[in-house]
Amino acid sequence: MEMKSIYLSIVFAPLIGSILAGIFGHWMERKVAHIVTIGGVAASFVLSLVVFQDTAINGNTFNGNVYTWMVSGGVGFHVGFLVDQLTAMMLVVVSFVSLMVHIYTIGYMQEDPGYKRFFSYISLFTFSMFMLVMSNNFMQLFFGWEAVGVVSYLLIGFWYQKETAIYANLKAFLVNRVGDFGFLLGIAGVLLYFGSLDYAEVFAGTDSVVGQTINIWGDSEWSVMTLICILLFIGAMGKSAQVPLHVWLPDSMEGPTPISALIHAATMVTAGIFMVARMSPLFELSETALSVVLIIGAITALFMGFLGLVQHDIKRVVAYSTLSQLGYMTVALGASAYAAGVFHLMTHAFFKALLFLAAGSVIIAMHHEQDMRHMGGLKKYMPITYWTSLVGSLALIGFPGFAGFFSKDAIIEAVHASNTAGSTFAYIAVLLGVFITALYSFRMFFLVFHGEERFHQAHHHHDEEHDSDVDESHGHGHAPHETPWVVTGPLIALAIPSAIIGALFVEPMLFAGFFGDAIQVKPEHDALAHVGEGFHGVLGFILHGMMAPPFWLAMSGVGTAYYFYMVRPDIPEAIKQRFSGVHALLENKYGFDSFNEIFFAGGSRGIGGLLWKFGDTKLIDGLVVNGSAYSVGKIAAIIRHLQSGYLYHYAFAMIIGLLIMLAWVLYR
Repeated sequence: MEMKSIYLSIVFAPLIGSILAGIFGHWMERKVAHIVTIGGVAASFVLSLVVFQDTAINGNTFNGNVYTWMVSGGVGFHVGFLVDQLTAMMLVVVSFVSLMVHIYTIGYMQEDPGYKRFFSYISLFTFSMFMLVMSNNFMQLFFGWEAVGVVSYLLIGFWYQKETAIYANLKAFLVNRVGDFGFLLGIAGVLLYFGSLDYAEVFAGTDSVVGQTINIWGDSEWSVMTLICILLFIGAMGKSAQVPLHVWLPDSMEGPTPISALIHAATMVTAGIFMVARMSPLFELSETALSVVLIIGAITALFMGFLGLVQHDIKRVVAYSTLSQLGYMTVALGASAYAAGVFHLMTHAFFKALLFLAAGSVIIAMHHEQDMRHMGGLKKYMPITYWTSLVGSLALIGFPGFAGFFSKDAIIEAVHASNTAGSTFAYIAVLLGVFITALYSFRMFFLVFHGEERFHQAHHHHDEEHDSDVDESHGHGHAPHETPWVVTGPLIALAIPSAIIGALFVEPMLFAGFFGDAIQVKPEHDALAHVGEGFHGVLGFILHGMMAPPFWLAMSGVGTAYYFYMVRPDIPEAIKQRFSGVHALLENKYGFDSFNEIFFAGGSRGIGGLLWKFGDTKLIDGLVVNGSAYSVGKIAAIIRHLQSGYLYHYAFAMIIGLLIMLAWVLYR
């Protein structure tokens, strides 16, 4: 099979599975629906490994169009593939995580009436992500970008009988429209100044655009390159949930756990990170844009981590962790350490998918209870979930040797070596973020798996409050137990790369030019090169890391979590009472949701009400429609007196009219 056919097969295999399960699912058994969708994604994964071997190992790349949609004004709109080292890595990550999520879904959604519909959606989601990462032009990129957004809308609101789910998917949709508007303007700027939407042509034409300025308002001149990059990054802020466009992601936990893993681990939220890395030839030409990316990422990494400390819902803790880790990736992009950001994207995909699916395993065992205050002591009941969760948590906090250690330490070191404006603030933020990450991660771990068994008191509470449409009739009143193999199998499969993949790829991806020309960095921005000067193998990297501040901050976070929640659980409550204002601020998520509700949502409703009451009711209905009718009636009432029906009246009117016309002609 030639490589172009393989590329097409990777893309279309999950699409075919989605169509079969979605359109023909009514006539299928459940088993057939999950077989066709899992089969499609499994085929994509196997073929992705073939592509990875051909591209990343053998060094073969592909850039070509497979279909021309139209040509307008000399600009071609194509469907094409760019398959290089960056694409090959993303294909393997997306397909593997998606495959694990598909298998996991068999166990998690087994009693849900929308079983076949869910499988169709997640396969369609996988297809959309493939189209995004394989695109060689902005048009196809935007198609994949919007497609993952639309399918995520369907998945977040999958349980559409729940008001909270409907609110969450609408919130995700609207917030992402804000980011996507900026993204679309950025693409329009690319087309305007470069005259093409093809990546290769755009990157080759940067010399002609550098130095150009544009007047937006007033007398200020903006660099065209800066403006384009910032607009593109606004799109990434929405999709990859950066402050202030982050508010949709925690609420998206209303969807089933498998999609939480798929959206938050390997696909949608990393699309923005991937896009900025792909656009490195553009971002490298704007110091201002890099600073904006760096500072936004630093704010997200630190302040979203704080919010994880006050969450009680197990899925929301992991969600805020995702926000914080996306901040780390964004910081790396702003420091021009694109390889480190993408490397963290890869490692994070495995351990964050693992943590989400482990959380789902706990939720199943707890009969769909998600409040950590109603858990505890689950270690002896769920050994596989326990040990895989431990692997995921250690990877997340950057414990030496685990996947997250290599990527997170590389980012911190690169930021420290960066000379981009704002790098000092970013370095402090990511360092503090290490402690916060360890604290909320092991707070969750200890509350769920250790300490007092609190789950017996959860059943009554849960029966009263739960309103999901998942059938939960099974298991109430019984002690938790380990979940079936379709749930634990993916956990084990994800735990393996979460433990070892960092050590395997740290050298080639960060210091040996793994990405080749896929990522371009100006020499003066190459912070990773400085970090690489001190790299002396994996063991040396580990030993160096164990003497660096991030390691001790992480261990301090773990120790603090153990002391606070295992030894002295009264201390967190005392801190909460003592700093009630700070706690209220965190509980209120810094007021972002309240501000959006009052200013944007409330303002929009207010403007709508004003337009309805005055514009529609008074102006259009009152003045235009009813006013016109009233005026016509009044005029008609006057004119009708002239229509007497007597012939001599009309004769007199004609004579008078004729006299007036003669007078006008004679005396004008």
